[in-house]
Amino acid sequence: MTAGDRTMDERSGRADAVEDNDRLVRAFLGAWERRDTEFIVGCFSEDGVYHSMPLSPIVGREAIRAWVATFEGVAPGRLEIHRQIASDRLVMNERTDSITINNRPVVLRIAGVFEIEDGSIT
Repeated sequence: MTAGDRTMDERSGRADAVEDNDRLVRAFLGAWERRDTEFIVGCFSEDGVYHSMPLSPIVGREAIRAWVATFEGVAPGRLEIHRQIASDRLVMNERTDSITINNRPVVLRIAGVFEIEDGSIT
């Protein structure tokens, strides 16, 4: 099947998924700025993986919740997206995270990759 063989509904559904995935990642990053643990965790599938380099991957919602909760007492940061591109299965962005680590301001240039399936980060 080629792109020309797809029905209008298939193309429309794919476009909706692209927009939904873009919004999901933007909302996810906004929740990090607010330190909204439940929203952040709710963005993941039950067996989702959070892999913040160079740390080891964190697997599953409960493990992700425990890790994200450690940031609740940390001053909120600013996560500025410079560029973001989305597909029906993947979102990638280039951003600057201005955060606090050990009571010191830190600015990190980030390349984020989010795999998404059925509306959840996997």
